[in-house]
Amino acid sequence: MSEYRVRAARSADVRGIQSLLEPFVQRRILLGKDLVVLYEAVQQFVVAEDETGRLVGCGALHVMWEDLGEVRTLIVADEWLHHGVGRAIVETLETNARGLGLSRLFCLTFEVEFFTRRGFTPIGEQVVDPDVYSQLVRSPDEGIAEFLDLAHVKPNTLGNTRMLKQL
Repeated sequence: MSEYRVRAARSADVRGIQSLLEPFVQRRILLGKDLVVLYEAVQQFVVAEDETGRLVGCGALHVMWEDLGEVRTLIVADEWLHHGVGRAIVETLETNARGLGLSRLFCLTFEVEFFTRRGFTPIGEQVVDPDVYSQLVRSPDEGIAEFLDLAHVKPNTLGNTRMLKQL
């Protein structure tokens, strides 16, 4: 297998990110995202590219609160699985999170073993204090609703595990 590198995503990467995402949407592993939503969030993404410049993975860091972020849309192309790409993307997102002053990272995942090896642990219901909850519940963001385990996102979260890591 050739080499890869992880770097900040650029707007020119968005269609490649969507191409990585689509097979996982078809398999009902990840929720689809409109192209405009990906462009609006491009600054949250890092990408892994092979030596030819082809995208082989991506992931995003979404700030949820003063001390809390979410790892989102973590994808590694099937042929690059078990080559350290996912680990490198998560490590880069953790570095970015620390740079933003975040101390906790959330993820909603089917890949419990992968995230457990990265230091994430499953979480229960109440992971923020009531004052923060009352602010977060106002957000229209589906990821925050998933973090809070709100009833209207239950179909999105079936089979997934909510996990948290202290940075």
